[in-house]
Amino acid sequence: MPRVHVFARDHINTDEIIPARHLTTFEEKELAKYAMEDYDRDFVKRVRPGDIIVAGADFGCGSSREHAVWALRGAGVTAVIAPNFARIYYRNSINNGFLALECDGIVGAFQDGDDAEIDLPGGSITNTRTGQVLKFVPVPEFALDVQKAGGWLEYMRDHMPAPLEAEHLEARSAQAGHGHPGRTES
Repeated sequence: MPRVHVFARDHINTDEIIPARHLTTFEEKELAKYAMEDYDRDFVKRVRPGDIIVAGADFGCGSSREHAVWALRGAGVTAVIAPNFARIYYRNSINNGFLALECDGIVGAFQDGDDAEIDLPGGSITNTRTGQVLKFVPVPEFALDVQKAGGWLEYMRDHMPAPLEAEHLEARSAQAGHGHPGRTES
């Protein structure tokens, strides 16, 4: 059963999720070592695979780095639930097959360490300690498909149209800079 980690403050930015000084890699397991480091130094010691973060409004504001999603996912977090998200963080979550669930009242419904049950199809989360059930904004089917595939790139590999025919790659635009006359060697 997922355990909840509560970060109740609004406007937790991507520099707090993964500090810029650690952006020397894109490997999730390496980034995971520093997840939430500047907010809570002991977070990575407590988090277990499958855990959930409950956060305040505008989670993921700031820089548009995908590393913020990768660090949390690498640490084992399966979802972040907040009243709302910075739009770029929300889109990065979808693109990376990571759940960012919008739910009013979520911060007041959980204490750090509570266990939760998430019903994705039903759009609800239950605090198993108190029995309180909250509804979250349903995840669009497309986002669930991307999440099931493991991310946007994985989804596109499964849904990509047939490869372009060779003659399309020989088009004038490919040879001479998008339709502009190319240089000819004399």
